[in-house]
Amino acid sequence: MAREIIRQLPYEEIVYLGDNSRCPYGPRPIEQVRSFTWEMTDFLLEEKNIKMLVIACNTATAAVYEEIKRSLPIPVIGVVHPGARSAIKVTKTGHIGVIGTIGTIQSEAYNEALLSIDGNVRITGLSCPPFVPLVESGELDSAKTERIISETLCSLKDDVKIDTLILGCTHYPLLRPAIQKVLGNKIELIDSGEETAREVSTILYHKGIARQSNYVPRHRFYTTGSPKMMGAMASEWLGFLPSVTTVSLPLSYKRV
Repeated sequence: MAREIIRQLPYEEIVYLGDNSRCPYGPRPIEQVRSFTWEMTDFLLEEKNIKMLVIACNTATAAVYEEIKRSLPIPVIGVVHPGARSAIKVTKTGHIGVIGTIGTIQSEAYNEALLSIDGNVRITGLSCPPFVPLVESGELDSAKTERIISETLCSLKDDVKIDTLILGCTHYPLLRPAIQKVLGNKIELIDSGEETAREVSTILYHKGIARQSNYVPRHRFYTTGSPKMMGAMASEWLGFLPSVTTVSLPLSYKRV
């Protein structure tokens, strides 16, 4: 997600906060995900004076996006609806697969988003609990990774005739080459990050708050976990090694 926003909006500054100490969110109760997401939102609002918030997590988007959007005075965007719109544009058969965390799949957020665009689309969802730990461990293209992906996606590969698959977790695009290899080239993979970044650009320009000059941004990265580990992970998808600062959440106050 951050990579796409940086690529499409090279003059904008990114303030990135990763809740690595409490990841993954997928298996957690929805109320806990809601609480954690608000803690991060409060940090970014109070400490970093952001002009737009991107909830770059499918589970968090499904749990609390609408609530946060209603509550904040700045634009807020999630990742579910952009991914759904992109999939609808691409599918030829009208049968779309969605893979994600347990929380995202159980929420049926993608089902609702897809059906709100096209009431006739068929949807097959599959939770993939092993995928986030694979990415977090840095095992993106090993034989072990390919085996785990093949075992996890076997029902989509063998039994279900989808032609489009939404990568419904912002970790999953890092596994895209391995997923594509397992499923074959006839299935189109949708990375919601690309479409979300386009919507970020559209909103910023529409509201007249996009940077238009040759400004050199100073991106800031924060984590609730290990800065060394997050820096190594981030370098994989950014192409450079960022400086990462540790933060403790929640802040001194607590949202009711």
